[in-house]
Amino acid sequence: MSYVGPDFDPPRPRRSALRRTLTVVLAALVPGALLGWLAFETLGGADDGGPGRAAGATSSTARSAGGDPDDKPGASASQSPTASAPGGVGSLAGKVVVIDPGHNPANFAHTAEINSKVDIGTHKKECDTTGTATNSGYTEAAFTLDVAHRLRTLLERQGATVKLTQDADRPYGPCIDERARIGNSAQADAVVSVHADGAASGQRGFHVILPGAVHEGGADTRAIVAPSRELGELIADDFAESTGTSPSNYVGGGTGLVTREDLGGLNLSTVPKVFIECGNMRDSKDAALLTSGAWRQKAAQGISEGIVSFLRG
Repeated sequence: MSYVGPDFDPPRPRRSALRRTLTVVLAALVPGALLGWLAFETLGGADDGGPGRAAGATSSTARSAGGDPDDKPGASASQSPTASAPGGVGSLAGKVVVIDPGHNPANFAHTAEINSKVDIGTHKKECDTTGTATNSGYTEAAFTLDVAHRLRTLLERQGATVKLTQDADRPYGPCIDERARIGNSAQADAVVSVHADGAASGQRGFHVILPGAVHEGGADTRAIVAPSRELGELIADDFAESTGTSPSNYVGGGTGLVTREDLGGLNLSTVPKVFIECGNMRDSKDAALLTSGAWRQKAAQGISEGIVSFLRG
């Protein structure tokens, strides 16, 4: 049978109604699906390291880069003065720091060598000494080397080039005149000699030793007196704050600063240099601090912050 003819209106296919229904449904569903996909992508999708997740990981890494290992979890790197990454804002790239750990641990086995005299400008003095120790036998040489290692780590995180005058890598010494030459040859921006004192029991606290104005023989400290004082004052302030300890109660008149003209390491230096006596090993209360690894980290932190402040002007 044929339905063709001018008067015949053929029935519309049923699928047209279905198509209209699908069109309406799709129009309603597509925007919602699109929004869901966008949300999925923003949150990083499944655990496959998607773009959003990678970006979040990078942000977290950037916040923690360069932070001190003793920082509290979640602390911002910018909260710590020693948290800048090398080459970043406030970096010490291009700066040279020489750390002088007082007394070689093996000096005791080379008494003849360390007792030989060297010229320090104003007079001649022993090459070096064995240093002191706590009543329990913890040596100054062990203390200074440990603090020096911690200090080196903190400063290198800032981008500074750090050199040690000795790292228990030689049979004895170096002698005090050579210690000065190491800093001079490195053209160091700052040199710090780390020590602990051996005074009488009851004498407590730290002090920073500054070079006096010496111009005699091979010694001429006139150009470094002022910058060394600045370096010493900054270290004393930051050391006290970081460690919670007080300036010496037996030298320095409570200032924590002492000027001397009889130390070869200072007399022969041509670059800013100071000594720090971190405490008295012969006093039981100070010794309890000096033998604590946690306290030595605080000591290194304080010295580091003083150096960083000095180098940043």
